[in-house]
Amino acid sequence: MTTLVLEMRQGDLLIVNGAPIRFRNRARIELAGRARFLFGKQILTAEAATTPARRIYFALQTAYVGPEPERAGGMELARGLVEDFLGSDASEAAKALIQKAMSFAEADDSYQALKLVRRVMQQEDANPSALVLMDAL
Repeated sequence: MTTLVLEMRQGDLLIVNGAPIRFRNRARIELAGRARFLFGKQILTAEAATTPARRIYFALQTAYVGPEPERAGGMELARGLVEDFLGSDASEAAKALIQKAMSFAEADDSYQALKLVRRVMQQEDANPSALVLMDAL
């Protein structure tokens, strides 16, 4: 069995299987089994979900590491947001990444889906004028 060792700093947040864990001091943890988790900058707050890609990311994040009762709702919300995104004036490259991300999410590989959506978020950050077109959703 493969394990994953994470180095956490004081104040870091880790979400494991829907449970948020904040570290009061430096710690090294080892995940010895399969778990749904995100940590640090991978975690997006609801308040930070201010662009189309960020809203998709937040919905997929909820579907991945949210509390069990919220996961199905997160996936449904993501489907609707993706449909809107694909009908927008966003670039074809961004649309292709979002479509591929949704395919990963539907196949229960949400971690890979989130990685792809982060790439679209980087495009939004790099090209704020495109954000205006994309934010018309």
